Amino acid sequence: MMVNPGKKNDMWDAELYDGKHAFVSTYGNDLINVLEPKKGEAVLDLGCGTGDIAKRLYDFGVHVTGIDKSKNMILQAQRKYPNITFQVGDATELKFRETFDAVFSNATLHWIKAANEALCCIFDSLKKGGRFVAEFGGKGNVQTITSAIRKQFQILELTYCEERFPWYFPSIGEYTTLMEQAGFKVIFARQFERPTPLEGMNGLKNWIDMFGKTMFAGLDNGTVTKIVTNVENDLAKAIFHDQHWIADYHRIRVMGIRE
Repeated sequence: MMVNPGKKNDMWDAELYDGKHAFVSTYGNDLINVLEPKKGEAVLDLGCGTGDIAKRLYDFGVHVTGIDKSKNMILQAQRKYPNITFQVGDATELKFRETFDAVFSNATLHWIKAANEALCCIFDSLKKGGRFVAEFGGKGNVQTITSAIRKQFQILELTYCEERFPWYFPSIGEYTTLMEQAGFKVIFARQFERPTPLEGMNGLKNWIDMFGKTMFAGLDNGTVTKIVTNVENDLAKAIFHDQHWIADYHRIRVMGIRE
């Protein structure tokens, strides 16, 4: 999860992330099976968050380096797992050259709008024969939620700024084309729906607060509260079931090789 490091406006609340959004790391377990880490390999966990997946890789005997653009997340990861190397870093400014056997990334690349720059850095970070395995939000991801937010801006006669939309949700065709342009041989690409339960009665509110707050930049707290409450009311029948909010996740999973 990536925003500017070392700044007071680092949007990432590491405690809220660990406390209410552990599903992000939990869903990464299946992606580790795709990676098939081997003991002794050097692996970069790109967008490592608070380090839970890096710890699982470490337990495989992997020499793992965790990178995240959020200083808050990295500090939390270092506290939790002091034996693992964690660094604040930007996916579009990686300085590694043929360093890793694999680059692994879970739920991060949809935060990086400069996808071509990130892919070139990832490619350069890999040894020849190295693999890139990633999962992230694809076309249509959380569209139900974001459409409801946009609707409230319109109803309240507020200006919605597309530049503040924090994500990049590409199609498979769009992203695999960028991978090939960066030099990868794409050997696997899939998009799939994964309805994702959000924890508790306040799950939707917590999700918006954790991941979507940049959409409300410049608005006072009262207005933001009104928007979120109205979104909850609008979506209750559609995505609130069995005491859980269900986010309409659409994920892309890819694997590429540096030949």
